[in-house]
Amino acid sequence: MGEIINSIDRALDIIILLYHERQEMGISEIAKELGLYKSTVHRTLITLENKGFIKQNPDNGKYWFGIKLYAIGMLVGDKISFKEIIKPYAKELYDEFREVVNVSILEKSSMDYPRSIIIHKEQGLNQVLTVNPPVGSSSQCHCSAVGKCLLAYSPKKVYEKYIGKSLTKFTRNTIDNWDDLLAELEQVKKQGYAVDNDELEIGLTCIGAPVLDKNNEVIAAISLSGPTTRMREGDFEYKIKKVMEIANKISSLLK
Repeated sequence: MGEIINSIDRALDIIILLYHERQEMGISEIAKELGLYKSTVHRTLITLENKGFIKQNPDNGKYWFGIKLYAIGMLVGDKISFKEIIKPYAKELYDEFREVVNVSILEKSSMDYPRSIIIHKEQGLNQVLTVNPPVGSSSQCHCSAVGKCLLAYSPKKVYEKYIGKSLTKFTRNTIDNWDDLLAELEQVKKQGYAVDNDELEIGLTCIGAPVLDKNNEVIAAISLSGPTTRMREGDFEYKIKKVMEIANKISSLLK
């Protein structure tokens, strides 16, 4: 192994730590996690900030990824697109059931509710649903199968800032308090999937399962959605099994 340049090694450790923590961190937190002096962390952060890799939140003094990392990520994404990886598997799920398939990720910048963003969709011309948002739209996590998967498989610190805030009740089936939602998330993690039982719209049922990376961290969730009458026809457990199977196939490619 070649010679390690300590300053670069520390800078990369900070970037990797922020990636794994999935949230802004302060100098003291970073120093504690990495076993470094706060002065060392501060100097490294200043260097990263000057290059645009890290930015400081002026409201709380904590640090998060800067625009330069976003630009690099977009460039890499042009060559190795996550959407290109998931597309054939999303289509496989759609082709079998002919119901809407969504792939969503967690939106971490939302201030009011934990939200998910649709990054890919498979649907036919005959899919006419009252609630069928396009790619790029966001929705609240507590009332959707993908949202519950994304929360259930995320560290609690990712969403704990929302706990205690009111949850919008869309239908009589919507979970509208955090005690019940946290219990639901525990169940989702135990069973490996989530179901939206007419929670966003009466007459709409959705099955979701998480997509995990090599560290078993959730990076997305995939769902199968359709009218409750059709979704509940036949073997509903088989539909659950297939959604989980597709999610596991995608996860295996990332490990």
